[in-house]
Amino acid sequence: MKNSSVILKGGVVFTVTKGVLENVDILIEEGIIKDIGKGLKGVSECEVVDVTDRIVTPGFIDPHTHIGLIEEGYPQDEESVNEHTDPVTPHLRVIDAINPYDRAFDEAISGGVTTVQVLPGSANVLGGQGAIIKTYGRIIDKMVRRFPSGMKAAFGENPKNLYKKKDRSPATRMSVAAILRESFMTAQDYAQRKDRAQREGNIFDRNMKWEALLPVLRGELPLRIHAHRADDMITAIRIADEFNLKFTLEHGTEGDKITEVLAPRQIPVAYGPGITSRSKLELQNRSWEGAVEQYEKGVHLCFTTDHPVVPLNHLVLHASLAVSAGMPSDEALAAITIKAAEHIGMEKELGSIDKGKVADLLVWDGDPLSYSSHLLLVMVEGNIVKRSL
Repeated sequence: MKNSSVILKGGVVFTVTKGVLENVDILIEEGIIKDIGKGLKGVSECEVVDVTDRIVTPGFIDPHTHIGLIEEGYPQDEESVNEHTDPVTPHLRVIDAINPYDRAFDEAISGGVTTVQVLPGSANVLGGQGAIIKTYGRIIDKMVRRFPSGMKAAFGENPKNLYKKKDRSPATRMSVAAILRESFMTAQDYAQRKDRAQREGNIFDRNMKWEALLPVLRGELPLRIHAHRADDMITAIRIADEFNLKFTLEHGTEGDKITEVLAPRQIPVAYGPGITSRSKLELQNRSWEGAVEQYEKGVHLCFTTDHPVVPLNHLVLHASLAVSAGMPSDEALAAITIKAAEHIGMEKELGSIDKGKVADLLVWDGDPLSYSSHLLLVMVEGNIVKRSL
């Protein structure tokens, strides 16, 4: 259902950034939160939705997914998340492979997830360009809200184990680091040659790989770095600093071991997935207590399902488990809203209920982090896409 103007009347609004507002209205016009207060009125054709005593939260955000690239029920040969033939593929673009008909999009809406970042997998040292998309829609170009949103890089077991089996480099952590450095050095040399050719008016043969890395080198595009182990995170930080790159850490399983590095610099960490088995060595020290320790030590922390490793509709479960491990409930909610928005660089548009922000809103019949609560309404950019009120 599409509406140019909607009022949610009488809700208990969890703004995330400005506390809880009791018995207030939210006026939405053209997909944007126009006003928040008591006794609000819209235009004559405005739809009024009574949410008296219902809890209203921002839509949830997952900063690290592979939705539409790996689809449930499809054979492995149909996956489009990793290019297994070359460890350096920065020119690949997820928007060329996301299938918006993946049933996981509907399930994401059912779990209150309204925005996701989709990234290539972690088989390659440089995997390609990610995108930030809405979870509602059927044409990917209309769902995209930012592209590219980051350049995927990967450390640890995934790239080295894949290529070791192929008797190719990288087969060690040293080689993973060396390939990443070499790629950025090659891109720097490419940029210098390109600049010289343009100044001199000469023809220049472009290369898609190195073109894709130029905005990363200029600090315009963050490196989204897959790393679980503490030593891999430190190596990632070392290399990023060598090239003066913007970056985020994806997974951060052992971040509790290096909080003295992460916290002072406010390095963004997307922690998760948090409810899988410890299926590989890198996950042996994973715990919700470790995640909460990162928060307590001041690390900039949000949560991710790494969908489809954990289904997207269980993102809220990560916040619930963090509360069970000692995180305050308001901070756990922030970890799947405003902190996630900051992680993906969309905090000016998303992540809290504030005037001027996008109207991605959820209505609940109880505490959103409680297993017994039900999601009654989902609004994406002012459009009601799920409703049982």
